[in-house]
Amino acid sequence: MSKKIPLTLAIGDYEIVRALKEGSVEPDGIELTVLTAMDSTTRHWRFLRNRDFDAAEVSASSYLVARDQGMGFHGIPVFLHRRFRHGFIFINTTLGIEKPADLIGRKIGVKQYQSTAQLWMRGLLEHEYGVPHRTIEWFSELDESIEFTPPDDLKLTRLANEQSVEAMLAEGELDAVLHPDLIKPLIAKDPRVGRLFPDFKADEIAYFKKTAIFPIMHVIGIRRDIVEEYPWIPINLYHAFNQAKDIAMKRMVNPRIAPLVWYREAWEEQEEILGPDPWEYGMTEKNRSQLEILVGYAHEQGTIERRMPLDELFIDITQGRKRGDEFRM
Repeated sequence: MSKKIPLTLAIGDYEIVRALKEGSVEPDGIELTVLTAMDSTTRHWRFLRNRDFDAAEVSASSYLVARDQGMGFHGIPVFLHRRFRHGFIFINTTLGIEKPADLIGRKIGVKQYQSTAQLWMRGLLEHEYGVPHRTIEWFSELDESIEFTPPDDLKLTRLANEQSVEAMLAEGELDAVLHPDLIKPLIAKDPRVGRLFPDFKADEIAYFKKTAIFPIMHVIGIRRDIVEEYPWIPINLYHAFNQAKDIAMKRMVNPRIAPLVWYREAWEEQEEILGPDPWEYGMTEKNRSQLEILVGYAHEQGTIERRMPLDELFIDITQGRKRGDEFRM
């Protein structure tokens, strides 16, 4: 009996990986143990800091910092999490903030400065709305997934353990908060807290139509020693992720899948705006373009010291032109 290589993979519990998690898709030659119980920030820390897993879904921005610092990881161009970010810029409604330019010179909180969501939002504010990130006084709640040395002209303060950017926003100690999640005061309908972009969906659609960017949040990282010993593993993993996504997308076409009244209409709207596969993997033209923007933002915002080329950051998963498309006897 042939022996498969055991591999631990930590990822989020998404529909597009269900087939991998349940084992109906098995990467060729790999015995996969899939871990899905962790929240994102814990998973990123345990992979990048502790090397607890052989491969993991990881913050794209923290992966860039890890690679910039020479850590032993490679990237696979699989992007399990993407999200538009206009709707995650929160403001204190009592402080006279009505438009993005009103944030210039303000105090803004972040969950952690380095996270991909914050990287995209700072880039969005700077390049789409003229709010330079170095005019802001930043306050970070968590330790960074990977520590880095901020540039001298970056005003960045690490908050004490008992402090919360969400509570500080509601109390008016911060003018705004950029956060990867919906914050508690907003969910509780606290009138002191609102969104910078009230009609955020319309702004996100306009942003996509202008830029073709559906922001990549996470990549798949894999330990360098695994790649060196088994160079075939990344490409086999990549194909397994694609198979799992294909199964999920075919399943989710069924409007009976979700208990949502206008589910099918939302699916059709997404397809009309973003195309048939907004979750595409691989180094496609669209993915390459926005990854280059992300690297540029990371360099501009001081989390990495050099702009690394994408071919250095991601493993080449091609297997030759027109190869692998079909299996013939």
